[in-house]
Amino acid sequence: MKALIAMSGGVDSSVAAYLMKDDERIGCTMRLFESEEDKKNTNTCCSLEDVEDARAVCQRIGIPYYVFNFQEVFEEKIIRNFVSCYQRGITPNPCIDCNKYMKFEKLIQRAKELSCDCVVTGHYARIEEKNGKFLLKKGIDASKDQSYVLYSLTQEQLRHIRFPLGEYTKEQVREIAEENGFVNARKKDSQDICFVPDGDYAAFIERYTGEVKTGDFLLSSGEKVGTHKGITHYTVGQRKHLGIAVGKPIFVTKVDAENNIVYLGDEEELFRAETVAKDFNWIAGEAPKEPVRCTAKTRYRQREVGATAYPLEDGGVRIVFDTPIRAITPGQAAVLYQDDVVLGGGTIV
Repeated sequence: MKALIAMSGGVDSSVAAYLMKDDERIGCTMRLFESEEDKKNTNTCCSLEDVEDARAVCQRIGIPYYVFNFQEVFEEKIIRNFVSCYQRGITPNPCIDCNKYMKFEKLIQRAKELSCDCVVTGHYARIEEKNGKFLLKKGIDASKDQSYVLYSLTQEQLRHIRFPLGEYTKEQVREIAEENGFVNARKKDSQDICFVPDGDYAAFIERYTGEVKTGDFLLSSGEKVGTHKGITHYTVGQRKHLGIAVGKPIFVTKVDAENNIVYLGDEEELFRAETVAKDFNWIAGEAPKEPVRCTAKTRYRQREVGATAYPLEDGGVRIVFDTPIRAITPGQAAVLYQDDVVLGGGTIV
């Protein structure tokens, strides 16, 4: 088998490349975003230092290495959508979009052009074939499991993807890297979005659009309690950096982009017993005919809760939780599981 291996410069993708040693391998890095600040930054997966680390690992294990420039597609599919979502009062997860459009669309396409049989990444997840269908499963290291951000994968994509780290813990991965003399064996994991390395989303959006529009902070009663800095600064559930004092803890409960209003309220106002997810991808390839008992997550680091999923005629899913969930946020993903199998996911509306 011939494998195209996506290498970010981090330890995970480097060890993934090593673990595919029984196959013909090509290492590659996708250049997605670049600015003067990024060139100096080591917290992202797209810096020049990362490229050099990936190249060094490929030299170490003796495989060819290429850098693919996908910046134009990344700008169109990821950055513009990220900005547009925040402008509409929605909180997106660009890592999900990057997996969907870049790693498992553009890169699979490039793999075919290079006559490769599969794309390999360093995700902590597993793929299993059962009764002619491919299952997406959680990685065995629960603290590193990344199945949540992979819910958009299709049966055809799963057929051409390998996740060699799914059976390993993070510490085992670092040990393999050290044993093989990889320069990034103890490199810190990237935490921030690659095109917002300082984590200040609102400042990035303001630089990108050149727009700042202040508006009202309102309580659910309609009472004005202050002026906000622009809706891109806020997300449901937020308590910090509001810049107002009302004599008690207060949280963002809703962002109304149409009227440029940020609503505030008590924490109990944040809990909801159900939600709807649009554009739902059932990994099995088709929606079930009946309601499904499952567990669900509405945030990446959230604990799963019991739920019942009701497929809708428009391709969405209504999800009713056994226990109300805090701060369900439009734009984030609702992902469904049965034990360690991912059933699918969609975007919360």
